Amino acid sequence: MTDTGATRAGAGRLGTAGAAVMVAGTAGNALAYLVPVLAARRLDAAELGVLATALGLVAIASVPGLGLQLAVAVHHARHGRTTARRATLTTAALSGGVLVAATPLLATVLRIPAEVPALLAVTTVAVVLSSRWLGELQGGQRFLRLALGMALLAAGRYGGVILGLLLGAGLTGSLLAGALLAALTPLALARLTAAPAPHEGAATEPTAAAPAPALSAAQVVTGCGATLAMLVVSYADLLLARQLLPPAESGAYAVGTVLAKGALWAPQVVTVLALPRLARGDRRSRTVALALTGACGLVLVLASALGGGLAFRLAGGEDYVRLGAHAPVFAAIGALYAMVFVLLNAQVAAGARRPAAPLWTAAVGLVVVAGAIAPHTFTGLLWSALGTAVAALVAMAVTSRRPASCAAGGGRSSRSGPAAAPPPPAPAAPPG
Repeated sequence: MTDTGATRAGAGRLGTAGAAVMVAGTAGNALAYLVPVLAARRLDAAELGVLATALGLVAIASVPGLGLQLAVAVHHARHGRTTARRATLTTAALSGGVLVAATPLLATVLRIPAEVPALLAVTTVAVVLSSRWLGELQGGQRFLRLALGMALLAAGRYGGVILGLLLGAGLTGSLLAGALLAALTPLALARLTAAPAPHEGAATEPTAAAPAPALSAAQVVTGCGATLAMLVVSYADLLLARQLLPPAESGAYAVGTVLAKGALWAPQVVTVLALPRLARGDRRSRTVALALTGACGLVLVLASALGGGLAFRLAGGEDYVRLGAHAPVFAAIGALYAMVFVLLNAQVAAGARRPAAPLWTAAVGLVVVAGAIAPHTFTGLLWSALGTAVAALVAMAVTSRRPASCAAGGGRSSRSGPAAAPPPPAPAAPPG
């Protein structure tokens, strides 16, 4: 009875944590959506275009932050809290420095004011620095604090811009307010991470007999490469639509990808919760994560099959209801990539070499097939994208069966206690 009660209590805490992470992610997406909505009412068309470009630049430049969070979470789950200062500062400096160095090019090519890249660099550096602390919370399975940290980062990233728009500060003033508020976020997250959480229900920290290795540049590069590969392969069809399809069909395809992205990101809370256990070689966690993600995808595909017209109406309006028959295919693409994302995170957690190689191969394959073999039509690109998603999942499943070495993760430290046992030979197989 005691074991059963403890199991139920643990499941209840995990469910609460999952709900909190999901709510935090939804809130972050809502704030991100609110910025262009307010800007459309507060800025003229030219300034609105600059702001949209600025938001896109920050999203791209902040991708290393996602890779850093992944690397820190895996490293923390294996070794406990260790030194990550150098890797964090280097990643942040490179991410922000690229924007500053590219100021002349960005100002000329994108026609944005010269001061904008510098303001975006401040925001980018803040986002990357904050990602380190989110990784510490995720790797330590402090999921309630992780949810709070995600909410704080979203508020810091978008709150200043929203406040500036509401106060009529204009484009530059709003971006300046955003940069100033974002700069405070890493300090708040560092304090949140350092604070004790005795009742949060986190798993026991691994204890090392020898000093744990510091987070290495190779781990961060692996995390960044995996994150970038996932973004590229899952967005490649949208970019190809702009190149291969007429404007009307390209716009319709873009509406369909909203459904695909919904199916991709809807179950990502599962991966967030599973990652620390995957880093410790827990095969069952990978199986459960795949099952839950697959079940979620199946539900979304069935729902889109029953209400495809409604799904397109919600995503794009009445003009796109006629495309409802294609909704299940878009949902299936997103659902397949959601499972790929689980396997990719498991590969990174297991210390696999070049975990993203199958995804880069799949992306190149899609470009070749869509550009040179398949017809340049809406359905031609759609079925090419579905085939690529299937191929990517199969390739990741095959590579995940190969033994992976944790040496990539900085080596195994000897641990004491059941929770600290060395992981078995790798079961090896992610934004506000």
